[in-house]
Amino acid sequence: MTPSAVASKSLPKLAVSIEPLGDRVVVQPLEKEQVTASGIVIPETASGEKPQEGVVIALGKGGVGKDCSNPTEFLKVGDKVLFGKYAGDDVKLKDTSGKDVEVKILHLDSVLGKIA
Repeated sequence: MTPSAVASKSLPKLAVSIEPLGDRVVVQPLEKEQVTASGIVIPETASGEKPQEGVVIALGKGGVGKDCSNPTEFLKVGDKVLFGKYAGDDVKLKDTSGKDVEVKILHLDSVLGKIA
């Protein structure tokens, strides 16, 4: 199984369908847990670091902005990507069970690369 297939299986199903406009990409940040030498798990929120990698959950079709790039030429849903620490806008959506899910909406040029 590819890394993107593994990542997309762990993503929650959103209660709404989101279609980003222009060159925007919707990414769900991946939370990383740190484990100390003694086995204590430190959640991401305790370290204060923002996640910088995530999984693409929706892509725009291009056509808005200065160079009108089409994100589907470079990415597909399920790709694991890197993005800037403070890039994009944070949005809270609901999943099908009613829990809040935080996603980022980025312009294509805020995506730094794909993780293989």
